[in-house]
Amino acid sequence: MAKTGSFDAHRAQYERWFVENRYAYQSELNAVRALLPETGVGMEIGVGSGLFASPLGIKFGLEPSGIMREMAQQRGIEVIDGVAELLPYEESQFDFVLMVTTICFLDDVDTSMREAHRVLRPTGSFIVGFVDRNSSLGKHYLEHKDESVFYKDATFLSVDEVTHHLRKGGFHDFVYTQTIFHPLREIRTIEPVRRGYGKGAFIVVKAVK
Repeated sequence: MAKTGSFDAHRAQYERWFVENRYAYQSELNAVRALLPETGVGMEIGVGSGLFASPLGIKFGLEPSGIMREMAQQRGIEVIDGVAELLPYEESQFDFVLMVTTICFLDDVDTSMREAHRVLRPTGSFIVGFVDRNSSLGKHYLEHKDESVFYKDATFLSVDEVTHHLRKGGFHDFVYTQTIFHPLREIRTIEPVRRGYGKGAFIVVKAVK
């Protein structure tokens, strides 16, 4: 069952996080953009309110929360209802698929990976952004997850775990970017984006079908 209750009930708080942490948000956008294909038809799984898809120019999205779907539609995204484990799309429909901070809310990660693989065209890209469980921020979220209305139901994953699930789903040729190198409360400017992982809290991995 999709974990949408907290997002439905606290949409204003969700949106406010991106305003209050605008430099971290822009840093994450830049880390995704660095690995996003410049052309092709793309779709975001767990598009939320469209805060990533819209500035990244992604026109299609999947979102189980009705309230979030409405907000994404207001940002110009063509959003449909559905979950990552059963994508309502035909095979080989997209050139790339994006998933940002959604993997920690999935009921079945391996099934979701296979579904993303199915809807991608040959040599298509799957781009996954997430908070590394082994980072300082990931450890902080784990320690305080019961206090968070959003992350109390989350299952945080490490980079190695995400890569393992992607490989099981049939993906290969992994490329990583990382950002968020300081505690959120200390970030006063846009953080750099660097290749690899192990230093930054927010990781983006691009994998190829």
